[in-house]
Amino acid sequence: MAKVCQLTGKKTQVGNNVSHANNKTKRKFFPNLHTKKFYLESEGVWVTLKVSAKAIRTINKKGLEASLIAAARKGTLSV
Repeated sequence: MAKVCQLTGKKTQVGNNVSHANNKTKRKFFPNLHTKKFYLESEGVWVTLKVSAKAIRTINKKGLEASLIAAARKGTLSV
């Protein structure tokens, strides 16, 4: 499965390791993803999502339903 947050759309970024001698080699920056279960009260079901730490904080602040609606409106929601 791809390393992409299902709510925010955060994905792997590419950059360089830079040594003291200024040699550059490619590396990857992975998002801080967690597989987490959330309870969707309107449907009465548990939903498993692969989300970043930032998305978890957003869900705690706004609620799961509001976060899902905002992600769908923004176009980053992947199912």
